[in-house]
Amino acid sequence: MFIRRLLMSVLLGLAPALSAADTWQHENGTLTLDKPPERVIALNWAATEALLLLGVTPVGVADRDGYETWVDEPELPDGIANVGTRVAPSLEAIAELKPDLIVTSSEMAPAAKLLERIAPTYVVSVYKEGTRPFEKAREMLVTLGDILDREAQAQAVIEGVEQTLDEQKQRLTDAGLADRPVALVNFLDDRHVRIYAPNGLYQRALEALGLENAWPHQGNYWGFSVVGLEAIAPYPDSRIVVIEPTLPGLADTLATSPFWTYLPPVKREQVYRIESVWPFGGVYPVKRLATLLVDSLIDGGSDNVR
Repeated sequence: MFIRRLLMSVLLGLAPALSAADTWQHENGTLTLDKPPERVIALNWAATEALLLLGVTPVGVADRDGYETWVDEPELPDGIANVGTRVAPSLEAIAELKPDLIVTSSEMAPAAKLLERIAPTYVVSVYKEGTRPFEKAREMLVTLGDILDREAQAQAVIEGVEQTLDEQKQRLTDAGLADRPVALVNFLDDRHVRIYAPNGLYQRALEALGLENAWPHQGNYWGFSVVGLEAIAPYPDSRIVVIEPTLPGLADTLATSPFWTYLPPVKREQVYRIESVWPFGGVYPVKRLATLLVDSLIDGGSDNVR
């Protein structure tokens, strides 16, 4: 009897520990953890952004220097290790950091088993055929908030994004500037642009602001199409918003380009320029784009793209 009671007390004592583990489904299976991770590595910039928004500083990220150039916000703190490129991270560098969680996407599927040998791995893809990027990014943020015991921070981030979108819509409406469609472009050279499509991340900002996307065609699963400038001509009522960076000397080249000067928005001087916004990130670029876009539209357009 004594031994039986002792065994029962031991089992009851172990019960909380045994039930403490939590499990999450992801694209490559399941993730089970018995406590919130403390040493996290992110292998794409959308995941890096999500961690920073949650107040978690990753111990390592892929393409660290590129993040600082192209994404910029939220700011990447000093001292974070670089673990190689996003398409080919270094397994050795990852292992040396002794992570207790790796966050990656389906592009790294061939290396998933190797990553799982190093640490528990969570696979989530914001950009994938058939997904809606903003909704998927929000889902990723909420799930990571749950995994990292930062649910309140995740909810606060989402509420902050929505509040900003509402505020910027009101500013645009008050200014009477929601009437014309907007074409969002990056210049690749003086003849070709990357134009952002209705299935991309930027679409969420346009819809929230009450703006029509001037480009009606679906893009690739990253949410853009590469077109010549002449492809914008069939949409004469549009305004063109050029997202930096632009090529050095581009303004001089465009000034004599019949493909550019022929466009109705250029003739009306309804061309606007805004700072860079990472189009393949999570929820934060939508907030950043909305603010920059409304600021630029209110300030007024110019055909002087530099």
